[in-house]
Amino acid sequence: MRTIYSGKQFDLQKGKKNASTDLAPQPSDTLIPWRQPQNSNGLRRQKRDWVIPPINVPENSRGPFPQQLVRIRSDKDSEIHIRYSITGVGADQPPMEVFSIDPVSGRMYVTRPMDREERASYHLRAHAVDMNGNKVENPIDLYIYVIDMNDNRPEFINQVYNGSVDEGSKPGTYVMTVTANDADDSTTANGMVRYRIVTQTPQSPSQNMFTINSETGDIVTVAAGLDREKVQQYTVIVQATDMEGNLNYGLSNTATAIITVTDVNDNPPEFTASTYSGEVPENRVEVVVANLTVVDRDQPHSPNWNAVYRIISGDPSGHFTIRTDPITNEGMVTVVKAVDYEMNRAFMLTVMVSNQAPLASGIQMSFQSTAGVTISVTDINEAPYFPTNHKLIRLEEGVPMGTALTTFSAVDPDRFMQQAVRYSKLSDPANWLNINATNGQITTAAVLDRESVYIKNNVYEATFLAADNGIPPASGTGTLQIYLIDINDNAPELLPKEAQICEKPNLNVINITAADADIDPNVGPFVFELPSVPSAVRKNWTITRLNGDYAQLSLRIMYLEAGMYDVPIVVTDSGNPPLYNTSIIKVKVCPCDENGDCTTIGAVAAAGLGTGAIIAILICIIILLTMVLLFVVWMKRREKERHTKQLLIDPEDDVRDNILKYDEEGGGEEDQDYDLSQLQQPETMDHVLNKAPGVRRVDERPIGAEPQYPIRPVIPHPGDIGDFINEGLRAADNDPTAPPYDSLLVFDYEGSGSTAGSVSSLNSSSSGDQDYDYLNDWGPRFKKLADMYGGGEED
Repeated sequence: MRTIYSGKQFDLQKGKKNASTDLAPQPSDTLIPWRQPQNSNGLRRQKRDWVIPPINVPENSRGPFPQQLVRIRSDKDSEIHIRYSITGVGADQPPMEVFSIDPVSGRMYVTRPMDREERASYHLRAHAVDMNGNKVENPIDLYIYVIDMNDNRPEFINQVYNGSVDEGSKPGTYVMTVTANDADDSTTANGMVRYRIVTQTPQSPSQNMFTINSETGDIVTVAAGLDREKVQQYTVIVQATDMEGNLNYGLSNTATAIITVTDVNDNPPEFTASTYSGEVPENRVEVVVANLTVVDRDQPHSPNWNAVYRIISGDPSGHFTIRTDPITNEGMVTVVKAVDYEMNRAFMLTVMVSNQAPLASGIQMSFQSTAGVTISVTDINEAPYFPTNHKLIRLEEGVPMGTALTTFSAVDPDRFMQQAVRYSKLSDPANWLNINATNGQITTAAVLDRESVYIKNNVYEATFLAADNGIPPASGTGTLQIYLIDINDNAPELLPKEAQICEKPNLNVINITAADADIDPNVGPFVFELPSVPSAVRKNWTITRLNGDYAQLSLRIMYLEAGMYDVPIVVTDSGNPPLYNTSIIKVKVCPCDENGDCTTIGAVAAAGLGTGAIIAILICIIILLTMVLLFVVWMKRREKERHTKQLLIDPEDDVRDNILKYDEEGGGEEDQDYDLSQLQQPETMDHVLNKAPGVRRVDERPIGAEPQYPIRPVIPHPGDIGDFINEGLRAADNDPTAPPYDSLLVFDYEGSGSTAGSVSSLNSSSSGDQDYDYLNDWGPRFKKLADMYGGGEED
């Protein structure tokens, strides 16, 4: 078998490859890859597959299509009929039918233009079978390569690139990289991209401040002189061209590179003046004395621009600081420690300014970065002050009124002003003290008592005011603390004031405690004793001291009648001289149970009530409860009788329990032709009768004056229920505002007919003969109506 390629032919019989520019197939040069030659001895050589060279197809061919690529032929086609076919991607696999083959001649074609960027190569297999589909030859591989054409421009990854470079950078400093991609074959000139700078804006200080690496796209500085204060940003147009940058044959594209010149601290801050001045009142803090202004040509609001101020000299005590205004970059000289006019009348400060960021290499500070600040202190009227505040003195309580305690004087700090100081009380809770308005001498206005509620931890505290006569006046306060030493001026007291004990002596005793408002040594140990008068006290009672503060009171005799007893006890403290007090304890003597607790009856008896009185109280309580019970029973019976009287008839005969009212839906569809106005009295239906003929709506309230009718009784007499119904019926007939306007409604059509008879012709009048005997057949629930209407009148 032989195969012919478009433009080349292969002769496997001769083993030679001859180049040819003729793309048309040559039938005489068909390649037979499946040929099986014989040797000179007539022996058949083993069959061997031939390797077919790749087929090259240029992309974007203009045709015409189909265009022949190669012809495949088996040497057995002279013996049998052979059918040729191809398989693989581009033939019977997506993309389908890119290649086709003539099944008889074996010529293979390409059916449409190829795109290398879509697919660069194809691998097909050629098959030869007989008419029955039996394989005649082994399949052979066909490789088809799409030859690249320069049909794609370079494309930048970004249309705009942003980069930055410090001002003052040396030539060769890297700035940024731009990148463009070409979809063509990168191994050929079609996909080899080269870069160049087209324009630079602005062209200052040179038109070629930057250069670009033609192969990598790296942009670097090429000249010195970048100065942010002059040019802050450059716009560079970069061009990418394929065909290795050949502008005549290559395709090009452009992108924009924006290069920002970043600031460096190459401009030191400078004061706008060499000296500044300010004024501050004494004793004031957080006051801005002076504003220091500077200029800095670096980028505003950056560390290279932000100013930092320092006080070099003139403020050894640290009265001032300089804060930076973040908006204006000014220095605000502020008082942080109060100044005193009497100590310093003026300050001469030397200040220096710098930036947050250090200066760039090679940049020196300017002599204008230092300035002087003169601050004058103004005198103001200062308040007098008490040198010893709080002042503490010690004295015994109980000193007489008018006693001089101490002199509490203040000092006026205004040495250069001739001013007088006067004193007054500001706080004296117990009103015990007086102060001399001129010299500040403190005297007592009452007796000082350590046990007063105004004393806290033995200390009494008062506040005084010292004011001068300056303009404006100023005042200061001082606190005087008086520590009161205790004296024995309070007799002891006994606790508790009331107690109870069993009428017979046992372990039940009364524990008593002595309390004294004084403090040690004017308190315990205490002495407890019973007075000799009256004599019954020592006869019936005895007291035993437990320790310095406690004692026990108990019965001396074997039995004491239940009741209340006042037991006097004399208690004496240990002060010098000692004080004593006779305290009365109310003791309740009562019968006790086995646990030593007073019984209930015993407690009452001890309170002074006898057995007869207790029984009388219980009887009164029982009588009171009985009266309450009887009153409740009477009220319930009265309520029941009132309810019974309201019943008109027996519940079994009450027709209201048997006749049920249901909702009305008005007439059916067959009733629409009736003149519903006939249900009204003629004299009250003029406005209805004057309407046009047809179906009328009378389900609305008539318009007109409403006649007045006598008020009908709400609850009729049980024996006259018939008259009550007739009277209500007559009132309904004569009332134009009564139904049927609120009960007879007009509804939509519901069908062609109704099995129920019409009820629209019923008359509301009670006149006329009517047979009500059928009510007897409706059961016992309608018996009452049958008797009323069918059975004649009842007596």
